[in-house]
Amino acid sequence: MRVLIVEDERRLAQTLADLMEAHNYGADNALSGIYDVILLDVMLPKRSGYEIVHALRKEGDKTPVLMLTARTEVEDRINGLDSGADYYLTKPFDSNELLACIRAITRRNTDAVDNALAFGDLRLELDTCQLSCGERSVRLSKKEFAMMEKLMANSGKVVTKEQLLLSVWGYESDAEDNNVEVYISFLRKKLKHLKSFVSIKTLRMVGYTLQEADQ
Repeated sequence: MRVLIVEDERRLAQTLADLMEAHNYGADNALSGIYDVILLDVMLPKRSGYEIVHALRKEGDKTPVLMLTARTEVEDRINGLDSGADYYLTKPFDSNELLACIRAITRRNTDAVDNALAFGDLRLELDTCQLSCGERSVRLSKKEFAMMEKLMANSGKVVTKEQLLLSVWGYESDAEDNNVEVYISFLRKKLKHLKSFVSIKTLRMVGYTLQEADQ
């Protein structure tokens, strides 16, 4: 299980990471791929946790979110849950309660989880970062994988550069549009290598979408 920790208190973030790893959960403090659960602080420097989880849900991201906060008012809990969080845990919290909450919110999604995404003649393995087309396959880097997952999860829709920056580089990153363009170029080379009928179409001033050519 992979856990993304979004917490601006460095000491707490490290404590959470150590706790996750002690229980054999992979933990990251920066967005770098697909996660089974997100631990999200409410009070962040640039955007509140409420805004972040609302944006994730609006984009169709269904990753379970456990909000962590020192706010104990009922209205704050309601706001967090209404924003799209799966659970709301107040600080200070017991580590065993935190782990139990993680098990509970991830268990709800177990039956719905698919280990691969497919579009056209492509298949993206979520466990191994392998992109395959027929008998050919390539392993994607973390950022290539995160970007391809975003495009395939939104097949038929346009994914903007802003959405890709948010999903692949994270909320606190200084990455710019040219970073997206570079990785789109990498993915196009991978698709050419696989001899796939799927291509990444650029919609000028809008974003990108996957497109399947006639076979």
